[in-house]
Amino acid sequence: MTAENKKYGGFLLTELIVSLVVLGIVLVCLAMSLNGFRRFNNYQLVRQRCVAAAQAELDSITVTGNRISQENFRQLWPKLNVLVEKSDGTGQWKGLKLIKVKTKGKSFNKDVEIELSRYILVEGEN
Repeated sequence: MTAENKKYGGFLLTELIVSLVVLGIVLVCLAMSLNGFRRFNNYQLVRQRCVAAAQAELDSITVTGNRISQENFRQLWPKLNVLVEKSDGTGQWKGLKLIKVKTKGKSFNKDVEIELSRYILVEGEN
C-alpha cells in the first residue's frame, strides 16, 4: 500500500457521528408523524362516537318517545355528554316537534361537539 491509499483506508469517527445524527433526525421525524396520526385518529374516533350517540338518541326518541336511559347511555358512551332540546316546529314544519341532540366529547386537548336534529310527529298532538 502506498501512503496515499493508507490516508483514506480507515473509517473516520466523524463519519460515524454524522450518520448517527442523520439516523436520529429521521427517527425523531418518524415519531412525530406517528404521534400526529395517533391524535388525528383519536379525534376521528371521538367524532364518530358523538355522531353514533346523537343518532341513537334521535332514533330512540323517534321510535319510543323517550330518551335512552342515563345508565345505558353511560354504558355505551362513557366519556360523552348529551343534551336534548325539544321545540315546536315553525313554518312548513308547524305541527311537528324539532328535536336537537348535542353530544360532546374530548380528544386530547380538542373538544368535539356534534349536533343532529330531526322533526318528528308526536302522537296525540295532531
